[in-house]
Amino acid sequence: MSHPVVTDDRPRHAWIASLISTVVTLPLAFLALAYSMMAPMACDSCSDEDSDRFDASFGTAWTVSCCGLVLSLAVLLASWVCTRTRPAAAILLAVVAPVTVFLAWAFFMGLVDWP
Repeated sequence: MSHPVVTDDRPRHAWIASLISTVVTLPLAFLALAYSMMAPMACDSCSDEDSDRFDASFGTAWTVSCCGLVLSLAVLLASWVCTRTRPAAAILLAVVAPVTVFLAWAFFMGLVDWP
């Protein structure tokens, strides 16, 4: 009695991409958050006019930064969830997670009206 040969074309080690992404994304997100939180110190010695412009732009930039970091964590979590069922999607999401952190930081830097 012969058993049918089952071939599995899916990558077996897709979880490695999610692991590497976790090791990169979490510290990067922490640094981006810490930098964003310390940014108001850049305007400690500003004039009232510069301080008002900075404060007005910082609120929007802070919101964008936090939303971007939450999005990157959601993408990272999705890469772990997809590891077994959709390995190609897991690898793509694992690559996108740190890129999302960088883009959130870049948008933050662009939105703040620095003195």
